[in-house]
Amino acid sequence: MGRRLFGTDGVRGRAGEFLTAELALRVARAAVSQAAAGRAAGSGAGVRASGGASAGGRPQVLIARDTRESGEMLEAAIAAGVSEAGGEALLAGVLPTPAAALLVRRHRLALAAVISASHNPYEDNGIKLFGPDGFKLDDRAEDAIEAELARPASPGGIGRVRPLERALEDYLGELERRFGALRLRGLRVLLDCANGATYRAAPEAFRRLGARVETIADAPDGRNINAGCGSTYIEALRAAVAAGGYDVGFAFDGDGDRVLAVDGDGEIVDGDELIALVALHLRARGRLRGNGVAVTVMTNYGFHLAMAQAGIQVATTAVGDRYVLDELRRRGWSLGGEQSGHIIELGFGPSGDGIASALLALEALGGRDLRERSAMRKLPQRLVNVRGDREALAPALSSPELAAAIERESAALRGRGRVLVRASGTEPLIRVMAEAPTEEETAAACERLCAAVEAALGRR
Repeated sequence: MGRRLFGTDGVRGRAGEFLTAELALRVARAAVSQAAAGRAAGSGAGVRASGGASAGGRPQVLIARDTRESGEMLEAAIAAGVSEAGGEALLAGVLPTPAAALLVRRHRLALAAVISASHNPYEDNGIKLFGPDGFKLDDRAEDAIEAELARPASPGGIGRVRPLERALEDYLGELERRFGALRLRGLRVLLDCANGATYRAAPEAFRRLGARVETIADAPDGRNINAGCGSTYIEALRAAVAAGGYDVGFAFDGDGDRVLAVDGDGEIVDGDELIALVALHLRARGRLRGNGVAVTVMTNYGFHLAMAQAGIQVATTAVGDRYVLDELRRRGWSLGGEQSGHIIELGFGPSGDGIASALLALEALGGRDLRERSAMRKLPQRLVNVRGDREALAPALSSPELAAAIERESAALRGRGRVLVRASGTEPLIRVMAEAPTEEETAAACERLCAAVEAALGRR
């Protein structure tokens, strides 16, 4: 098996084809073997380890999943791999990804394995691994697991498989402890649970804080996760909020680590606006560690202008919550996220948490209507994907003519907007993005850059 099995968010692929039960078992067995090696040799070797052993000395591994039909198969395979390596598999059932990240730390377990492909369609699935500190395993730990896969399995003691009782209740308890002072009595909230992992947790969390909660996409059948619903298909929630007279709506993705909002007029409030709202709130209360926020290159230029005006530092990373988290930890900051709604607030938990982020946004509003938000003014944004032959993308992106075109547009918008031209990380595309004070100027800049990309690809 060649490098690299792990992508930017664990092991992910078509369930039953790429991500088979056999592969899941082997990954789990290798991860537990590395956790045991790390504990034996100290934190400098293998997977990070501190505690996480049962009374019998077995590494304990929490296993959670979303609602995909392949989840039960992979859960059984991972549990078998954990047991075969001498570990103790603790089955938490359907649980949001951030809940597993919290609970592995709370219960001092060796690892957590979350079976989910996040916002992908039901045919896909994945395995995300978290260390005892609640953070996703880093490249070094994943490399060690992949190296372990190449070795023959060594016989050892057989472990155990048992349910982890009250896992969902433990997570809800963490939310109540953090947001218990938030009073939502009388607030009419509509939640889109994406037919995914939040379908029980999200409505219960809001109800316990007094909100009048109704839900859509809360009846998972194994195949309807993210299907025309959730944060990647927010139009359903937008229409329902506007038609039903709700005060606010929140849409989660399939595993619950992202959230987008809709105000009472049906206007979408994306991750950029939510992060800006939260940043100003936390700074005002002295809880914005380092007085800074980490975001990605896709974050709207209006966010940067708003943070500069507020005196808050901004660090920019590549696209992906993993890079945002790395930057936060490197700088010692606590808040960051993505336009897509993946928001990380390390004061609460070690990963993005859609439910916690929604509650934090309501806390930041302090009883105001979301329609009254004023944390930032979004600049018009235009994003166009230019498809090309995979082998032609790199030469096109490095062409002097394209570089000159990018510089011209950047210079024209300096201090007022920006442009961005980058390769897609997953498809044979060049993504062209422009932001400017008006729709007309944004469209014109994007059109000129697309023409320059086409020329660089030899098509004009």
